[in-house]
Amino acid sequence: MTDAPIFDPAAWGLSDRQAALATRARDLAAEKFAPRAAEYDREARFPTANYRDMADAGLLGICIPEAEGGLGADLKTYMIVAAEIGRYCGATALTFNMHVSSCLWTGDLLDRLDLDADTRARHHAMRRLHYRRILDEGKIYAQPFSEGGAAAAGFKAFGTTALKLDGGWRITGKKIFASLSGHADYYGALCTALHSPDERPSRRNTMYIAVPADADGVRVEGDWDPLGMRGTVSRTLIFEDVFVPDEAQLMPLGVYPAAASRWPHMFMTLTPTYMGIAQAAYDFTVAYLRGEVPGTPPVKRRMYPTKQLAVAQMRVMLEQTKAVWFQAISEARPDPGADSLMRAKVAQFTVMENANALAQLAIRTCGGQSMLRSLPLERLYRDSRCGSLMLPWTAELCLDMLGKGALYQPGETDDD
Repeated sequence: MTDAPIFDPAAWGLSDRQAALATRARDLAAEKFAPRAAEYDREARFPTANYRDMADAGLLGICIPEAEGGLGADLKTYMIVAAEIGRYCGATALTFNMHVSSCLWTGDLLDRLDLDADTRARHHAMRRLHYRRILDEGKIYAQPFSEGGAAAAGFKAFGTTALKLDGGWRITGKKIFASLSGHADYYGALCTALHSPDERPSRRNTMYIAVPADADGVRVEGDWDPLGMRGTVSRTLIFEDVFVPDEAQLMPLGVYPAAASRWPHMFMTLTPTYMGIAQAAYDFTVAYLRGEVPGTPPVKRRMYPTKQLAVAQMRVMLEQTKAVWFQAISEARPDPGADSLMRAKVAQFTVMENANALAQLAIRTCGGQSMLRSLPLERLYRDSRCGSLMLPWTAELCLDMLGKGALYQPGETDDD
């Protein structure tokens, strides 16, 4: 039986296009990704076959503008589609976000900012190179972000640097938890541009540039044996004096910092994976209690009041999570108001925390058999535990920003 959509198009007011893309992703993920998910998790192996399937389905270009040959999805549409993938394979959805981010930043998000004509023309010329690689050759882009310090949270300049040379840049640095490391064709690296070795690093000089995976000086190191999201293969990525030509930039120098500050909802793009996991935990529990999970005895457990109460609690939590998340992504736009930005952080915190809370409640409700690795629930639990830890908006940072945002006006201090 085909699974119902996470967001019913009529009830949630989706456009025909949004509904069609979500259906495309859901059908593909249910048929292809779900049967492979346990093996990728067990072996901590990248879901290469899933990416071939997404390329064949046109989904690698989901956020490439239609004028460039892509599907032209905006941020909200992408988030709904990615949630459907997340309910069947969290690792695929999470790594897919790293690929799609390169298209979102350079596509719909920048197109909706008021760039001057020269900057926009240069940007469109730059991005076309990368779009053609994705659409014509099925190339995969990653967006290595974290460096283990405050840069990923937006508090200081990136430690990875790009020193200007004739005809290009010399990239030097390290990215940790770099999803798709060793499997992407290009790494869309955020780094600090320097025009001389002694120039002081500044966040204003953040550069976004595509480093070929096979370039001299690029290497991946370290083991990968984590609690959850094992198929992301997020090993450490090293750039050691890597020369990259000028045309490899994903956007003109200096544009990214302004875009990042004006588009804070973009930092919610990790959440669709966990929205999908939350739905999957609820779906499994209902099917299990009804005796409908393949591979288990058709024993119904739904008649017990304790089970009914637990499912009711799960449904309340799931609906609350869906509501605040959908509202937040529906408001996504440049330069959001203070309340809208607060809701985005509330939604981030809620999804990341409630996905794991739902998985915990599902395990307690379904009982010991649900912990078998032949069933998906224990993987959903492990995968869901990782969301609250992910920069730039970890659960702790969300609470910190929400508390300060409620009690202080911009620029206000206790000395005022």
